[in-house]
Order: sequence, then C-alpha cells, then structure tokens
Amino acid sequence: MDSFDTGRLIYLVLLLLMVAGWFFAQGRASLNRTLQQGAIWLFIFLGAIAAYGLWGDIARTVSPQQSVFGEEGRIVVPRQADGHYYLTATVNGATVPFVIDTGATSIVLTREDAEAAGLAPDNLDFMGRANTANGEVRTAAVRLDRVAIGAITDRDVPAVVNAGEMEQSLLGMTYLQRWGSIEISGGQLTLTR
Repeated sequence: MDSFDTGRLIYLVLLLLMVAGWFFAQGRASLNRTLQQGAIWLFIFLGAIAAYGLWGDIARTVSPQQSVFGEEGRIVVPRQADGHYYLTATVNGATVPFVIDTGATSIVLTREDAEAAGLAPDNLDFMGRANTANGEVRTAAVRLDRVAIGAITDRDVPAVVNAGEMEQSLLGMTYLQRWGSIEISGGQLTLTR
C-alpha cells in the first residue's frame, strides 16, 4: 500500500467516524429508548422460539393427568379439552394409551398397540366383524395376559384387534365392567374396585 492509499484510508476512516459521531450525537437523546425497544423485541423473539420448542412439555404439564390410587383400588381420570377421558395402561408390558369408550363392547387395540403388546397382527385371524361409526370392520379376538393400571392388575383379559385404521385403542365395556363402580362427576371419571 503506497502513501496515497494510506492517506485515502485514513481520510475515509475519519469521515466514517465523523458521520457516525454525528448520528450518535443526534440520536443520543433517543438512543436509550431505541436500545430498550430492541431488547424488548429480542426477548419477545426468544420467548416465542422457547415456547414453540417447549410446547409439548408445557401442554403435558398444564393438562390434568390420570391418578392411580392402587391401595384404595381407585383410578381418577380427568376429562380432557376434547371431552374424552384418556387412560394409559400397561398391556403385556407395553404402555398403551386408551380412550375410554362406553360405546365399545370390549378392549379394541390398534394394530400398532397389539404389536407393541407382543401380539403378531399379521398372524391373527380377522374373522370377527364389528359395526362402527365408520362402517363395518374386521376384528381378531385375542386374550391379553396382563392389563395393569398402576398397581391394579387384571389377567387373561379378552380383547380384539382392529384390522382397519384406528387412531387410538379403545377401553370398552368388557374391561370397565370389571370395576365395581364407574362414576362421572365434576369433570372426572372415577373407576373403583
């Protein structure tokens, strides 16, 4: 770099410093306010990112969960926002989420839940028929070795596996009748032995 280029560079740096100084001096009165507003928008943006990333955890924390009182032989299931009662049970060692359905005759497992519970849906005989809101579906009768909700366990429980598409397994009347009392009150379904 020759002396001409160095001089030009010094001149441009000084000019830039003077222009920046002028903007700083002119905006000095509102600089604090501008920085505050920038910080507020930054926190809003970071909060939105955090809420989006943690939404699943927040929803699980806020929504009520089932309570199992094994020593009392009681299960309390809160009504969810969609009006249904959801219960999680262990079927043959696999965790299976159910919707409690008093309109279903028996426990109805999805193919995925049946497979998780150790049943082989591809090897089942889908000889049964069931009428649903979506029409007739084929079913396969099975026996579940163990159905547990907390410390409350039932053995040799009859169920069916649905051959069709189903969003979630159903906990129907043949299982619910094993309970001495079923009560729906105050937004809760209580099963008592």
